[in-house]
Formats: sequence, C-alpha cells, structure tokens
Amino acid sequence: MKGYGWDEYDTRNGGVQTIHDIENGVELTTSFVKIPGGAHGGSWAARIKGELSEGTPKDQKTTVILYVTQEGGGGLEAERGENDKGYGGDVTLKGRSEALGGYKLVVTKGTGVQPQSDHELSEHWGPGQTVVQSLQYADEVLWQAKPILFRQLKEGVDWLVENKYDTENTPPAWQVYTLNNRPGVGNVQIVQKVFEGDFEFDVLFSSESQGKDITSEDLTREIKQATESFGERFSSVFSLKAPFNADKYKKFGRSMLSNLIGGIGYFYGESVVDRSYAPEYEEDGEGFWEEAAEARARHQEALEGPYELFTSIPSRPFFPRGFLWDEGFHLLPIADWDIDLTLEIVKSWFNLIDEDGWIAREQILGAEARSKVPQEFQVQYPHYANPPTLFLVVDQFVERLLKMNGSLPAGKERLSQSESLATASLDNPEVGMEYLRRLYPLLRRQFEWFRKTQRGDIKSYDREAYNSKEAYRWRGRTVTHCLTSGLDDYPRPQPPHPGELHVDLMSWVGFMTKSLINIADSLGLAEDVDEYRKILDAIEHNLNDLHWSEKDGCYCDATIDDFEENKLVCHKGYISLFPFLTGLVRADDPKLGRMLSLIGDEEELWTPYGLRSLSKQDELYGTAENYWRSPIWININYLAITQLYNVAKQDGPHKEKARDLYTRLRKNVVENVYNSWEETGFAWEQYNPDTGKGQRTQHFTGWTSLVVKIMAMEDLEGQGKGGEEHVRDEL
Repeated sequence: MKGYGWDEYDTRNGGVQTIHDIENGVELTTSFVKIPGGAHGGSWAARIKGELSEGTPKDQKTTVILYVTQEGGGGLEAERGENDKGYGGDVTLKGRSEALGGYKLVVTKGTGVQPQSDHELSEHWGPGQTVVQSLQYADEVLWQAKPILFRQLKEGVDWLVENKYDTENTPPAWQVYTLNNRPGVGNVQIVQKVFEGDFEFDVLFSSESQGKDITSEDLTREIKQATESFGERFSSVFSLKAPFNADKYKKFGRSMLSNLIGGIGYFYGESVVDRSYAPEYEEDGEGFWEEAAEARARHQEALEGPYELFTSIPSRPFFPRGFLWDEGFHLLPIADWDIDLTLEIVKSWFNLIDEDGWIAREQILGAEARSKVPQEFQVQYPHYANPPTLFLVVDQFVERLLKMNGSLPAGKERLSQSESLATASLDNPEVGMEYLRRLYPLLRRQFEWFRKTQRGDIKSYDREAYNSKEAYRWRGRTVTHCLTSGLDDYPRPQPPHPGELHVDLMSWVGFMTKSLINIADSLGLAEDVDEYRKILDAIEHNLNDLHWSEKDGCYCDATIDDFEENKLVCHKGYISLFPFLTGLVRADDPKLGRMLSLIGDEEELWTPYGLRSLSKQDELYGTAENYWRSPIWININYLAITQLYNVAKQDGPHKEKARDLYTRLRKNVVENVYNSWEETGFAWEQYNPDTGKGQRTQHFTGWTSLVVKIMAMEDLEGQGKGGEEHVRDEL
C-alpha cells in the first residue's frame, strides 16, 4: 500500500477515506456520512468506489466483502434475493436490537460490470450476482471477521476438490473464492460482490425511529455538504501560519487531523488486572526489580469489568486501544476541532478511575483488544503510573473557558448545529463550569494517588532539600526499561535502586499541581489553591536541590551510590529538559540559558529534523533497543516548541535565543514529517535523527498529528531585534 486513511473527516458529519492499493492495482475510496435523527443515534451511509490504477488490466476482477455482525441479541435477517444463486439488485438486511431499535441496512447493486463465466461451475454459483451468507456465532467470537470469512471460503474450495475440479478444469480464481449464497437469519451476515473493472456501490443504514429510509440521493448530497463544510472549517480552526500556509501543507494538515479523529473509537470488555498488592510491589529493597518479576510470575491477575472507554488511539492497524499518556497529546488538536467531544473522552477516561485514584495506563478491553497484545504485556498493575497528560487538555480547557467569559464570538449564531455542539461547553460557561465541578474530585484523587504511590525517599539518605516530602520515582523499573515513564528504554541510573529519584516524574507532578491551581481557582476553592501553591513551591525548590547538575548544566535523575550518598546520573536528552517542557522553569531563570544551549547544540540534541531523544555524546546513544535512545519523537518536540514560544513571547534574557530556536525547530519538525508523509504516504511513530526518515510503526496518526497544531502556531521569524519594523513593512 502507498498510504491509506482519511483525507477528510469530521467527527459529527463524516468524511472521505482512500486506500492506495498498489499490489492489487486499485484505488479505493470510502465516503461515510452520519445523518442525525430519531431515538437511536440516527442513520448513516457509506459509498465504496473502486478505480483501477494506471496499467492495471481493464478486465481485472475485484471482490469486495462487507462483514456485518450484531452483538447482544436481537434479530438480524437477510431478505431473500431474486433466485437461489444470489441477488441481481439490492441486498436488504433487517435488524432489531435494544440499542439500535429497528433498522434496515441496504447494500445497493451499484454500478460496474459484474463478471460472467462459462465454466460449468456456474450451475452452482451465480456469476454476476451479489451473494449473502447468514451465520450464527457466539458473541465473543463475532469480531473475528477474517477467520470466519476464510472458513466459509474454504467450504467452497473443499467442494471443488470433492467434485474433482482438477488443475485441467479449474474455474477462474474470482469464482473459486466466491461464497455460496445462503441468506437468512444470523448474527453474522457476509455480503460479497465481485466486479470487473471500476465499480461503485452504497451501504445505507436507516434507523426505523428516524421515520425515513436513507437513499443514494441523500448520500450524494450529504457527502458534498460534508466535504465543503470540512474544508471551510479546517481553514477556520487551524489557520496555518507561514511558512506552512501553502496548499500542500493544508492537504497534509487535513489528512493528519482526519486520521487522528478518525481513530476515535468505543471499546468495551474485560481487563486483566493484578490486584494482589504483593509486598514485592512496594519495590523498597535492593534487587527490587527481580523480586517484583518473581511476584508477577505468580500470575495472580484476574479479569475485571467489563469496562467501557471512548478514546482516540495511536494507530488504527497497530495500536487499536487506549493509551493513557498518548491520549493527552491526541486530544490537544481534537480539542481545537471539537472541545465537547474532547470533554466526553476525558470523562470516559476518568470514569475508569478506581477508589484509590489509579487508571490503568494501557486499556486492553476484551478479547479483540487482547489479540493485538503479547500476553506478557496484557496485565495492568494498580501501582504502575503513566504520565498524566490528560491534565494538559483540562488545563487548556480552563484557559479557554476563562477567556470566553460567557461571550459568544462574532457570527456564532450562524454556525451549523454540529459546529455549535462542538463548542457548547465554551459558549455556555455554566455548562463548562459544571463539567469542571464534576471532574475536579477525580483529578484530585488521581493527583493524591501519584503523590502516595510514586513517592521518592529523601529522609532515609543524606539528601539536602528544601522540602522533605516532594520527590518521586516511577514504580515498575527494570534494569533495561522504565515503561511506566512512557520513555521505555531511556537510560536511567544503574543498577536500579530504591533510593532513585526521577526528574521527569517530579516534573509531571509539578505540572499537575499547576493545573489544579488553575482549576481550583476557577471553581473558587481558595483553601485548595493555597494547599497546591505550597506543594508547587516545594516541587520547584526540590527540582533544583535534588536534580540540577551545575557541572552538566541540566536536570538529571538521582540515585544512591555505593557509599550511601546522593548521586546525580546525567543522560542528557529529553529527561534533562522535563522541568522546562512542563512549564516549571521561569523565563528569567538563569538555568534556562544552559538548557537552551543543550537544545540548540548539534553535537547534543539538535538535528535538521527535530530534537533527538538522547544526546549524541551519551555512551548509550543508539544502543540496544534504541527506542528512546536517539530517535525523534513529535510529542516531546511539540512540548519543546510550545515552551520555546512561551519564553520568546516574554521579556527576559533568553527571549531572542528562544525565538530563534522556536522558529528553526518548528520549521524542521513540520517539514520533516511532511516530507516523509509525501514520500511514503504515512505518518510515523518516530523519525531517524540522521536521515529524518519515518520509522517503527507506520500510519501512526496519534501524537505525530500534533504537527497540525505546530503549523497553526505563530510565525516569529523576523520578529526579533528590529522585527517590529519588519512586521509594519509586511502589513
């Protein structure tokens, strides 16, 4: 494939998706629209269009299979066709369920040549016909479309073998792999169409409670409207700034956003959790990682739930499930597009919080989700944390809510219903404030869980610090990994020690504290604000007392050496920047100059494609798994670009340096992701620091989609010394 995914997609209306299938010589376009109305979520429709690629034989056959299932009881039946061999016209499925009420699903005949065959097999199969197989399976296996379909196809192959169709008398391949027509009642309905050359047909889902069946004419009109409104709205929401306002970047940006929001899904099922609270999980003795591994090997996990989650995902084909630390980054562009949808997703995540304040970092809900995850990574542990990035989203919502101050923007009354719904919580401040009031206790509970379970040890060792409590370390450490930090194999002190302190975790707790100050202040909770300010003051001081290395000019993890004394372990890279990345370093802080120098040093972190994750000078650079030991990650680069912008917009000694780094880093990151997308058809999980090439997981339209926000950020080039005159000239 040379790329696939949404070219344009609006969460409330629908969109257009293309699949560039080089191997089969066909370009597939699936257009999808939602039509609200009735009592069961409305109706929807899709148009499937196939066009043969240049150089493909005009008589090439393509089989297209629609797999329809209904879980949870009710009824689903295929109406019989014109004859036993199949359907010459439309196929109609009628169903009823508690969730959907009554409904009708029509697969139209469409346009395109349906192949004929003069092989004697045609007596049993119906060339030129659409066929349907109706099957009944247990609910728990309905998701297994491929094995169920292949099993049914094998029936036809077995029949051929039994009837002695040998190599001398073989039917054409398209006919061999055509299902028998057996329509009827079943919770699985497989609809198969075979075409020769180009083709097009529709799938129309009509909710009975809407009172009107959807037609192909309705679909044509809705696709046109959805496409027009998407283009206009994208340009309005994401006003791309120079040098990224050319049409090619708009096309790129629309694709990145569309695939991000097109990856929003609903997940339901049981989760595998170890709630044994084994004493080894306290991780308080030397060799704790080995003891913890032995406790995990006892396999005291059990299924919990079922739970439900409404979430976006990092990658539809490779990571189709919710990841806690990814999700906060995902929701930043989504919040610009549809804040109310974003708030629904945040609420869904916090609905998973347990009474202690824990949310599982990876949401692997149900058998289908587990089928994509190696067994050793399926179990979730209630003492394992993950970066609390959802606070990034809530914090931005509070900022926007306070800016609105109850006033509608000009022209708001003329917006469409879907656009109004997308910003209802901002346009009606009382709705937004009520949301915050309900969410706030859950945010506080998670905050307290972090402070309790991830606490670091200051008192037991000879450590001098402003405050004796505010220090943190990730639980779940091993010699090679700290998966809970999100930075997997990033180098940490060796060997692991129960006295370790992690600067990135302290920074995250500091960011949570700042966010809670803003939320509590907006809710008028003065006592809580005072409490958080004292905690933040302690964290800011302790970051410097426990983690700053004057010798190395950066922040570092800390451990305890062989003489039971505090020791800083500096692996320059993303970890070193975390107090800056999370907004805990003030614009006039004298330490900031040295951090900016680290960012801009080509022998350390700077590349023409973005900031590498680990310094080129580090002895572990590019070694072992090399996951976070050199590659460029867009989420961390986004945080860096954002904070450079914040410093560049404030008066201070580092303003000019921050402006220069911001301008160049913004340009490098966007151009590299764009060039890779243009060349390969994909966004990627990470990028090579030497070549800029995308690598690891392709179609990674999770946090890599942050480039849309980066393109919409202000262009500061030329706004340095003498920049005001330059701007006036431009105007």
